[in-house]
Amino acid sequence: QVQLVESGGGLVQPGGSLRLSCAASGSIGSIRRMGWYRQAPGKQRELVARITNGGSTNYADSAKDRFTISRDIAKNTVYLQMNTLKPEDTAVYYCNAESWREYWGQGTLVTVSE
Repeated sequence: QVQLVESGGGLVQPGGSLRLSCAASGSIGSIRRMGWYRQAPGKQRELVARITNGGSTNYADSAKDRFTISRDIAKNTVYLQMNTLKPEDTAVYYCNAESWREYWGQGTLVTVSE
């Protein structure tokens, strides 16, 4: 089993920044890739960014040039640095880990508003 705990969400004005954190625990040696997804009200959950054990990353088009995914192996933590936030980035952000199955965190709310 893998447990994921997100933190760092909140209210931010348009153009602002936030950094989300996802701390993994449990059977972390089985994890192949971790990522961030988001779900806005009335919409389907969508990929934001992912990072493999080898450090390879991929981003949704909406996140490119504004968001950066990174990881601290020693802390078993993955981060999502979000810059130049827009109102359309408002969503619940979920951490995801892939091993022999997928694991999800409980989600953290990001609200971008004046």
